[in-house]
Amino acid sequence: MIAVVDYEAGNLTSVESALRYLNATFQITSDPDVLLKSDKVIFPGVGEARHAMGILSERGLDEALKNFASSGKPLFGICLGCQILQDHSEERDVGLLGIIPGDVRLFPKNRNVKIPQIGWNTILHDESELFRGIPQESSFYFVHSYYLSTVLADGTPSPWVAARSEYGIEFAAAVHKDNVWATQFHPEKSGPKGLALLRNFTERIG
Repeated sequence: MIAVVDYEAGNLTSVESALRYLNATFQITSDPDVLLKSDKVIFPGVGEARHAMGILSERGLDEALKNFASSGKPLFGICLGCQILQDHSEERDVGLLGIIPGDVRLFPKNRNVKIPQIGWNTILHDESELFRGIPQESSFYFVHSYYLSTVLADGTPSPWVAARSEYGIEFAAAVHKDNVWATQFHPEKSGPKGLALLRNFTERIG
């Protein structure tokens, strides 16, 4: 069974619709015990990082997510869920879960792009299992003002980048470390290719 984390951070309806289309067995839950007993976890989200971290902490979901990631079972973050897996966000200077090393930064305002990025953008991916059958330069749907850096705090390239995109600056469109995957874009809103990616997670990974 797949647990879909409910922490008042939006986009649950679209994730639920996509999973029903894929005939996946899932449960939307805010119960840490249900999450920990699940075979896989999907951690979606839209919104503001500090508020989301507060809700996760109040419900005990922050520690549950860390423990689930440590268990070796597959975990998949989407959009805000992807960012929260990192170490730190410039959005109100908040510490995150630290499951995948990296920082979340505000898009620079001097690159002739509108912030937030809202709409379709192409990616280049690492040909890993999550992207099986998905052509390079496929387009996915993004909604975000903050981005995942492709370098670590010490300035070295991040080894966890699984896909890259550009919006005034190159950023990590997806990350992967061990049993944890995450995408900055919304696969559940990205048409057939997004559904293919979700199917890869629900049926192939793990």
